[in-house]
Amino acid sequence: MNRHYARVIAFQCLYEVDFKGEKNFIEVFKRHINNIKDNEKPDENVDFAKDILEKTVTHLEEIDKIIEKTAPEWPIDHVAVVDRNILRLAIAELEYFDTPPKVAINEAIEIAKTYGSETSSKFINGVLGTVYRQSKKYVPEEEDNKK
Repeated sequence: MNRHYARVIAFQCLYEVDFKGEKNFIEVFKRHINNIKDNEKPDENVDFAKDILEKTVTHLEEIDKIIEKTAPEWPIDHVAVVDRNILRLAIAELEYFDTPPKVAINEAIEIAKTYGSETSSKFINGVLGTVYRQSKKYVPEEEDNKK
C-alpha cells in the first residue's frame, strides 16, 4: 500500500462513518484493512492511514469550523458527503502532519477526481488553497521558489 492508497482508505472510512452514522471508526478501519491483501499493506502506510483518520475524527469540530470559515456560503451539512470528508482529511493532514502542503492538496484533488462529482476537484482545490494561505505553514510562491 502506498501513501495515496492509505489516504483513500482513510477517506473511505471517514465517509462510511459520516454517511452511515457509524460511531466506532476504528472498527470501520479494521474492516477496511482486513479486506486488503497482505502483500499490499506495509505497516508504515497502514499506520499512516490510521493516524490521519484518528486525527481527523479527534479534531472534527475544529476542522469543520475551518471549512465553514473558509467556505461560508456552504454550511458543513450542505457540502456533499464526499467533498466534506475529503476536505476534513486534507485539512487534518495540513494542520497536524508534516506533509508538504502541495502534496496534501494534490492528493485531496486526486481523491476528489475519483470519488467526487464533476466539480468536486475545483471546490476542494479552492477551499484547501484558501485554508493553506491562511495557515501558519503558508509560504508565498515567490519565497518558495527561492529555496
